[in-house]
Amino acid sequence: MAGPQPPPWVHAAVLLCLLGLGGAIEIPMDLSQPPTITKQSVKDHIVDPRDNILIECEAKGNPAPSFHWTRNSRFFNVAKDPRVSMRRRSGTLVIDFRSGGRPEEYEGEYQCFARNKFGTALSNRIRLQVSKSPLWPKENLDPVVVQEGAPLTLQCNPPPGLPSPVIFWMSSSMEPITQDKRVSQGHNGDLYFSNVMVQDMQTDYSCNARFHFTHTIQQKNPFTLKVLTNHPYNDSSLRNHPDMYSARGVAERTPSFMYPQGTASSQMVLRGMDLLLECIASGVPTPDIAWYKKGGDLPSDKAKFENFNKALRITSVSEEDSGEYFCLASNKMGSIRHTISVRVKAAPYWLDEPKNLILAPGEDGRLVCRANGNPKPTVQWMVNGEPLQSAPPNPNREVAGDTIIFRDTQISSRAVYQCNTSNEHGYLLANAFVSVLDVPPRMMSPRNQLIRVILYNRTRLDCPFFGSPIPTLRWFKNGQGSNLDGGNYHVFENGSLEIQMIRKEDQGIYTCVATNILGKAENQVRLEVKDPTRIFRMPEDQVVKRGTTVQLECRVKHDPSLKLTVSWLKDDQPLYIGNRMKKEDDSLTIFGVAERDQGSYTCVASTELDQDRAKAYLTVLGRPDKPRDLELTDLAERSVRLTWIPGDDNNSPITDYVVQFEEDQFQPGVWHDHSKFPGSVNSAVLQLSPYVNYQFRVIAVNEVGSSHPSLPSERYRTSGAPPESNPSDVKGEGTRKNNMEITWTPMNATSAFGPNLRYIVKWRRRETRETWNNATVWGSRYVVGQTPVYVPYEIRVQAENDFGKGPEPDTVIGYSGEDLPSAPRRFRVRQPNPQTINLEWDHPEHPNGILTGYSLRYVPFNGTKLGKQMVENFSPNQTKFTVQRADPVSRYRFTLSARTQVGSGEAVTEESPASPNEAYTNNRADISTQGWFIGLMCAIALLVLILLIVCFIKRSRGGKYPVREKKDVPLGPEDPKEEDGSFDYSDEDNKPLQGSQTSLDGTIKQQESDDSLVDYGEGGEGQFNEDGSFIGQYTVKKDKEETEGNESSEATSPVNAIYSLA
Repeated sequence: MAGPQPPPWVHAAVLLCLLGLGGAIEIPMDLSQPPTITKQSVKDHIVDPRDNILIECEAKGNPAPSFHWTRNSRFFNVAKDPRVSMRRRSGTLVIDFRSGGRPEEYEGEYQCFARNKFGTALSNRIRLQVSKSPLWPKENLDPVVVQEGAPLTLQCNPPPGLPSPVIFWMSSSMEPITQDKRVSQGHNGDLYFSNVMVQDMQTDYSCNARFHFTHTIQQKNPFTLKVLTNHPYNDSSLRNHPDMYSARGVAERTPSFMYPQGTASSQMVLRGMDLLLECIASGVPTPDIAWYKKGGDLPSDKAKFENFNKALRITSVSEEDSGEYFCLASNKMGSIRHTISVRVKAAPYWLDEPKNLILAPGEDGRLVCRANGNPKPTVQWMVNGEPLQSAPPNPNREVAGDTIIFRDTQISSRAVYQCNTSNEHGYLLANAFVSVLDVPPRMMSPRNQLIRVILYNRTRLDCPFFGSPIPTLRWFKNGQGSNLDGGNYHVFENGSLEIQMIRKEDQGIYTCVATNILGKAENQVRLEVKDPTRIFRMPEDQVVKRGTTVQLECRVKHDPSLKLTVSWLKDDQPLYIGNRMKKEDDSLTIFGVAERDQGSYTCVASTELDQDRAKAYLTVLGRPDKPRDLELTDLAERSVRLTWIPGDDNNSPITDYVVQFEEDQFQPGVWHDHSKFPGSVNSAVLQLSPYVNYQFRVIAVNEVGSSHPSLPSERYRTSGAPPESNPSDVKGEGTRKNNMEITWTPMNATSAFGPNLRYIVKWRRRETRETWNNATVWGSRYVVGQTPVYVPYEIRVQAENDFGKGPEPDTVIGYSGEDLPSAPRRFRVRQPNPQTINLEWDHPEHPNGILTGYSLRYVPFNGTKLGKQMVENFSPNQTKFTVQRADPVSRYRFTLSARTQVGSGEAVTEESPASPNEAYTNNRADISTQGWFIGLMCAIALLVLILLIVCFIKRSRGGKYPVREKKDVPLGPEDPKEEDGSFDYSDEDNKPLQGSQTSLDGTIKQQESDDSLVDYGEGGEGQFNEDGSFIGQYTVKKDKEETEGNESSEATSPVNAIYSLA
């Protein structure tokens, strides 16, 4: 039955090999062996003169090798030079200059020899050179005089350094020289001008050389240019002319080559190096450069253009890159071409590098040394560092060109052989030893290893071994069965067992057995099969706006016995998880997405055995890049054409372009919007105003936002004219009661139309129609003094510049300053019912300005007691207000004033009317505390005392007083008291007067009695007779309600007081 088939994705997973299948056989270090070089310095060894010199050479062998050196092919005695030492257990040379000495004295070609009793190994020939950074020779450079439009080359000629310095051009003030297709630096360091323009005089030009080892920069004396021209540089109309060269009187020329010169040249490059072809051309206008290969296309995977297309670089060239290349320089006047013949040569490179040869006594073997190059390299054999021809003869050895054949090898054949292959471009040196050993098999790896592999993968079980003769190796599974080879298994020459596709049934114990004539050795490997790691929900491509949040999913299934790690890459580099990112087990969240977050995101799910990857691309819709290369053409008196190159739209199409301008007279440095154009255009005609020194910039707009502004264009000034408009927003308002301030919005740079912009201000009283007053003002305000309070004026403001006046201005009505208003008229307070008070008033007779409103203050009061004051503010049109009384007893005092913007004017005060009940209550509450009342009471008391004295005097004389008291029943003749006409006191007479009672405030209040001494005293009927007796009747008392309504009726009669005391 066929085993389970792997899913399609498994074929993408490949387990890396642990060892090379064809790796050289390593002799265990406990066995005797010739030396082997393990580390050495590079062939061209350049050192820093400020440091000690280190020339490396390390080797292994048994016994441990010893070292010696040659310098310039002669023995170098290390012991004789106190500055030179050799590291312990190493051949590395250390040359110490702390105590003095010149490093240059040790330059030369060094070679290391590692030797033990079985042979000698050699290092490469190491050429030691000391880095040099020579000073630039001092020279005085005369100004370079050149005609505008002519080509120019400024030569650098740096001092010869080791290694060659890096060249760059700057001004003497260390500002980089701006390079473009017209001005650029060649590979040789010279600065080329395809055509010189007058603006090239604005700076000087200095060549700088940076030296690698010393980290120093040397600067050549600067060149200064003097450009002969027919027009001055500040003539902006010519600098912005669409045909600038002809407008400036520069003759247009067909291209010609500045480098290389002529129509053809040749170039040689070594295999594996970079090929750099360069063509720099002059011409007016500046030529464009294009590259071609004769008979074929440029290698797209290796070719790239540099230096504004003036250079073609092909990386890691091979023989197929040989051929003819040509560059084409063209402008509107014509074109020329230069052909470069490229030849690819090659230093020697290995086809078959010799490897160590391990033989048992009596075995045969061979060393092979094959190399290629252009020209064909020669091969030279050496043994233990000596030419093979001068070595002792060995009958068991045969040299056949690039191969040495050994037959019936004996122990005496042990040696280290060197193969040196060279041509005019370089050399290769390889060491390979021949070791003759008699060793039974041995295993070189730890025993009983555990190897875990992933299902359906290809894997290899290694069983490193050693023996001489070289043992044969066989594999078995679970200790039984035949040798594993064939089908799903494959055994390599080095003994490794490859299982081409692991299945579950391949799990088990594998045994490797190494056998030679001297014995056998075995080792076991336990194989475990694990489930693969796979991403079952992959991140998806997304397109998001800047500032939003995005989540990339990555859900993984893996073998539970393996530890899973999930990581993320951005653009194939490890992703730094910053504050804006959150990584979870199954997702990656990015908050506030920015333009820099755009790119590919790879989820990497890894265990110690395998990994799976899933990639998604995040597209961020960002603001567009700024436009560039602004150019002004089609210059006219009132218009200009502006052209620009759009920037990258950053994945969101550009919808609009906003053109802004800046002028340097009224608001220098301030940018204003000029016009707006669709995103599909990159050129527009701009309408201009007179006498403005314009400078433009462009902003691109898309759905996400606006780009940064472009770099500004060159300036363009239009000619002047009289103003075509007058200032706007003209107003006349008083700031004080006796003035009027006239203000307006000043005209901007695009409406000034000429120099010395000023304003003619006119004014007069509106009613009087007097003659106009006028003044010339340079600012935006004028104050008219000594004006009446708040009267209307007619105002005109007209613009004027040095070219003339603007149109006749419109007349605007303004007012002089305001003052405080007079009091509101006819302030009325009415009380239609006990709960409501209505207020009404009329506007002030003299408002003295624009009324802004009314202020009402009112407070309740009860006698001398005041309540909480309240404030109400009304609009200027309101003349009524209603107050709802919270207290039916208290009265209200109202104060009303009108307001202008100056403040509140004269106030008027009124009180609410008093009700009858309210008047009575107030007098009762307050009369006892009044001075007049206290005096009256004292007078009454004195009168009562006098009357009492008179009564007692009369009584002592025996007089009787016939008195008829008014009662409900009239005094009839049957009354016994009336028969003799006398009046006797009785117990009833001593009682208090009927119907009288004392009030809470101490006054006597009469309620029911019909008698009143007050009435008695005031009545017209009562009188005294001749002997002083009182005759007559009491006057009839007024009704109770009438008495309570009369304040004078509340006073107690002194006659009643007498009766109350009798």
